[in-house]
Amino acid sequence: MIVKLSRNDAETRQAVSAALEAMGAEVRCLEFPFGCFLAGLGLENPPLKKIQAMAGVAWARAAGSKPILAAREQNPHGSLVQLGRMEIGGEALALVAGPCSVEDREQIFSTARFVAAYGATALRGGAYKPRTSPYAFQGLGQEGVELLKEAGLEAGLPVVTEVMDPADVATMAPFVDCFQIGARNMSNGPLLKAVGRAGKPVLLKRGPSATLAEFVLAAEYILLEGNAQVILCERGIRTFETATRNTLDLNAVPVLKSMTHLPVVVDPSHGTGRRDAVSPMARAAVAAGADGIVVEVHPDPARARSDGEQSLHLPEFRRLAEELRPVAEAVGRRLDLPETLPFAPNQVPLLRRAPGWGGSR
Repeated sequence: MIVKLSRNDAETRQAVSAALEAMGAEVRCLEFPFGCFLAGLGLENPPLKKIQAMAGVAWARAAGSKPILAAREQNPHGSLVQLGRMEIGGEALALVAGPCSVEDREQIFSTARFVAAYGATALRGGAYKPRTSPYAFQGLGQEGVELLKEAGLEAGLPVVTEVMDPADVATMAPFVDCFQIGARNMSNGPLLKAVGRAGKPVLLKRGPSATLAEFVLAAEYILLEGNAQVILCERGIRTFETATRNTLDLNAVPVLKSMTHLPVVVDPSHGTGRRDAVSPMARAAVAAGADGIVVEVHPDPARARSDGEQSLHLPEFRRLAEELRPVAEAVGRRLDLPETLPFAPNQVPLLRRAPGWGGSR
């Protein structure tokens, strides 16, 4: 049962909580910018009318197969998620950029400096990498997390990185501004609960075979832990088409916007798996109403240790940022780009390739 309070004071919370506990429920108090809720967990046939008749209760609903806390009606104007200096979900367009994997210091620092100079609002990079093959590069682990944070601090960008194990959340938390839940873990309940309890923003990616309803219910796990700082990320779904890595479902953007109050961003890198398709689909995503774009960028994609074929070269990222600005303006959004560009279009800052840098493909 989820109960929304019309009066958020200690007396009301205590009275309603006591009534739920007397019915055998585990009670959680959830205070969000869009209202105060009490979750009564473990009740199979809750007496809704009895609770709804209590003073200070706006409504009471039985929890079922539909999201309640993430539903659009809870915040019709849409929620904002603070990430660094930016509010994702507002007028400004988020641009999250960085390599698929953190490979070494020079690679991540070079990329961070460049994307920051050309309009990125957050730095992404994988330290723990879920790979289809157990023989593929699995990431640098905690060392990669710390390098990512160091590069982000120097470039002035908050960092986004994937967490795969609930046990790693506490260790990673001091170095992470936003936890990413990858597509493979969208339905990993223990992991969703762990990042929910961490209290930091969460970038939740849609599973490759997940319906939109299942996707939003995964976000509900995080909200039920008291964390409404959830960003939904459409990254393509599995279909019969083989010309692209996935089929980028841009239908998801307006449909999710009607279903939920959470911000929605799009990842055209994983959605297509093709460098030549990333920029066109990024523009299309912004036109469809996305609150931001997540792209993979690498100083030398041909030598990347993962996903080089879908990673933009640094100059390509600059062009993407410039191309997105008029599209954003056409749909009533804005993309804040630096007025002064410190690097020439083909200049890569501080990229000195040490022997063996970047591995081999």
